[in-house]
Amino acid sequence: MNRRMIISTVGLMLLAEAGLLLLPLAVGLLYGEESVRATLLTIGIAVAAGLLLYLPARTKNRVIYAREGFLTVALCWLTVSAVGALPFFLSGQIPNYIDAFFEAVSGFTTTGASIMDGAQIESMSRGLLFWRSFTHWVGGMGVLVFVMAILPMSDGHTMHILRAEMPGPTAGKLVSRMSDTAKILYGMYFVMTLVMIGLLLLGGMDLFDASVHAFGAAGTGGFSSRNASVGAYNSAYIDVVTGIGMLAFGINFNLYYFLLMRRFRDVAKSEELWAYLGIVAFSTVTIAANIRHLYGAVGTSLRHAFFQVSSIITTTGYATVDFDQWPGYAKTVLVLLMFVGGCAGSTGGGLKVTRVVTLVKAAFMDMRKMIHPNAVVNVRMEGRAMPEKQVRGVQAYFSVYMLLYAVSWLLLSLNGFDLLSTFTALSACINNIGPGLGMVGPTGNFSAFAPWA
Repeated sequence: MNRRMIISTVGLMLLAEAGLLLLPLAVGLLYGEESVRATLLTIGIAVAAGLLLYLPARTKNRVIYAREGFLTVALCWLTVSAVGALPFFLSGQIPNYIDAFFEAVSGFTTTGASIMDGAQIESMSRGLLFWRSFTHWVGGMGVLVFVMAILPMSDGHTMHILRAEMPGPTAGKLVSRMSDTAKILYGMYFVMTLVMIGLLLLGGMDLFDASVHAFGAAGTGGFSSRNASVGAYNSAYIDVVTGIGMLAFGINFNLYYFLLMRRFRDVAKSEELWAYLGIVAFSTVTIAANIRHLYGAVGTSLRHAFFQVSSIITTTGYATVDFDQWPGYAKTVLVLLMFVGGCAGSTGGGLKVTRVVTLVKAAFMDMRKMIHPNAVVNVRMEGRAMPEKQVRGVQAYFSVYMLLYAVSWLLLSLNGFDLLSTFTALSACINNIGPGLGMVGPTGNFSAFAPWA
């Protein structure tokens, strides 16, 4: 195992995080906040730790394999979260480090689950609120993809890092060099985020709130600067813009690259895209019909249904209303959407639409083989037969996913909370959504869970 390469990459990640912390530092200085001391101290810790890891471990052997790739990604996520929690803890605004670590992990993984209540959120310094949401933007595309985009890395090890980092069953190149692929992805991501900020400014948000909510929509994270989330603005324009924005970031970014390259046919034949849009349309229409009696007007029902469907399937977690008060059918659909998630290669969480489609097709294929044992049947995606290895890989992923889910559910049940709250809290966290139902609904939080939980 190339331990020196792993350690030096973690060091580089910490140095990059120190650079990222300059943005919330600037925001804190702009508003004259005391939290800048905590941010400065964290930058110093990140730089010192990064140099201590990077300089002694530098090596000319920059080739790594799958095992090193997975370990590097896991260590980087844990390390940046551990350091990213320090501004909250050192400033005293989240006095318990475990809570601060939960908040940082929730930010970088774009989950959006929080241990903070409304009063804590709206009283937090703007510099730290900015950092809290900016972690969504960095984590949305993947922390290691960010490093690959800004720092020189050889293709000898970036492929295994990208494969371990990318949210989907496969990882491929847009262009010949992986580092160039990372730059293209982040370039599109950056431009789309700027467009989102501009559109929210047109809706009446100030620059700070527009940036915070654009980061949450882009990274499909869901942290807001308001206790009532996006619903605090009570604006149909902001609801629609944010809803469409979340949907856009839940689409495979490879398709945007195809659009830029004018490969319109490749976009049109994307089975995953049509399945994604079809699920959104079906869910929106049926939920709107189910909740119409709560809002009267059809337009209002469609607006709230569309926003929540977009927020949940992309695993963003923003809310415009307390959907915990909706009828059983609407809540059931939203819970199912938690597991579906966005498209592969997007910033969304969940199982991913392509995996769900593959699992359904594989189930039908296996049933057909039971009836016709000698039949030659393949899972076909976008007109091509999927390799058997890839299909079995998706099934293995789902098996491990369900095993982790069952064990986690059993452990969290020791808190003694009601079944609905425990089930949706786990569903919201393992799928990177944020709010669930019951005590962790859109008006609740995760503070009641024990520190170990």
